[in-house]
Amino acid sequence: MRIDTGTEELLCEIEDRVATVTFNRPEKRNSLSDQLSPALRELLLVLEARADVGCVLLTGTGPAFCSGGDVSGMGASPDAPHPTDAPKRTPDDRVAELIRKQEALTLRLYELAMPTVAALPGPAVGAGFSIALACDLRVASPGAFLSSGFIRIGLSGDYGASWFLNRLLGQAKAKELMFFSERIGAEEAQTLGLVNAIFPEESFRADAFDYAARLARGPALALRRMKRNLNRGADIGLREALALEAEHMVMSFETEDAREAVRAFLEKRAPEFRYR
Repeated sequence: MRIDTGTEELLCEIEDRVATVTFNRPEKRNSLSDQLSPALRELLLVLEARADVGCVLLTGTGPAFCSGGDVSGMGASPDAPHPTDAPKRTPDDRVAELIRKQEALTLRLYELAMPTVAALPGPAVGAGFSIALACDLRVASPGAFLSSGFIRIGLSGDYGASWFLNRLLGQAKAKELMFFSERIGAEEAQTLGLVNAIFPEESFRADAFDYAARLARGPALALRRMKRNLNRGADIGLREALALEAEHMVMSFETEDAREAVRAFLEKRAPEFRYR
């Protein structure tokens, strides 16, 4: 089933409870645009509300995942005249706007109820790097690489790269990746823990879909609570984490999914979950 995103720059198909979201600007290495980015923000809300989506798989058309912001459009001065007579935006206005955009994209992606997977057929750079890091899991083709890229264009970084890297790698390695912006190939990224699996180039898209489908077939409510436990667990003390786990565990015990899983275990068969 195809979902209308409002633009051909962002595609979405739902199959076997996997929503495959594809950045579709191959001529620009799937860089973000004024059409693609707002469409993605809105699409995440739509997918989270759908009962037929158990996992979101983000990828890119052609040999790239996402090269971040379109650098060709970054040369204009922030104080350049607008096509209307709107008052000139102050630095505070621009900060507030960027915060809103970031929260509606990488924060929303990180907090999305269902599991998310970034499938990297090629480079993930800049904001594309941040988007990949915001996903729960990442898989890559052998030729893919990740790079913050920000220092190469004289920028300090956005969309959560510093927050995600600190938690995934620790501060020293996070600083190295941000300061130098060097390319991290798929194998090194897997060694570091930035990439969870590497699939052959010739079967990459099928393998990435199967990987996401394994998650989508799982018990949806348990996976949602598990994701909340892990997300919150990075920022709270052990006592609070134990309390959250206890609450979610008791709630999970009361679901039909848990009863079905026990029955399936006793009957030595695969469980058939109801997905809400």
